[in-house]
Amino acid sequence: MRTATIKRKTKETDIEVSVNLDGTGVANIATGIGFFDHMLDLLARHSRIDLTVKAVGDLHIDYHHTTEDTGIALGQAVKQALGNMAGITRYAGVHMPMDETLSRVVIDISGRPFLVFKADFPRDKIGEFDTELVREWFQAFAMNAGVTLHVETLYGDNSHHIAESCFKGLARALRTAVAIDPKAAGEIPSTKGSLGG
Repeated sequence: MRTATIKRKTKETDIEVSVNLDGTGVANIATGIGFFDHMLDLLARHSRIDLTVKAVGDLHIDYHHTTEDTGIALGQAVKQALGNMAGITRYAGVHMPMDETLSRVVIDISGRPFLVFKADFPRDKIGEFDTELVREWFQAFAMNAGVTLHVETLYGDNSHHIAESCFKGLARALRTAVAIDPKAAGEIPSTKGSLGG
């Protein structure tokens, strides 16, 4: 089983994240941030990665630390669960519609962390959630998962739909990229013979 649990505790947050890359998309999410819980729930469901997130953070200040640190912990958990990455599909890309919005998400599980994020949000907040935190989460996730990740909203008018299309796009790209390629089982998908830099 490709599973991992990461615990991260700082003066700002106390977070535990567990993943099962070969799950069915079961989610057990509690961050104290309703919209963020919704995004992580759909990430689990559409990636079919079982995901448990328990986060306690300094929400009386704002949602930044909890959002970013959850991205860090989830990225680390995915990286650990992937192990040596033998047999994975590695590359995946998807165009994800959400009503009037269309986003493109492309991933390379390369071991070389990099994020390109291009999405403009018409509003500063979705409920109480700062829309700038969407990029912060993707940055934290990509850097700690060790993936190259390109996220671009091609068009869209509704901030909720834009965020949702980005998270769902990542979910579907991850679903394909982490899957074991039956034609290459046991092989490292790199001409170098290893992934990680």
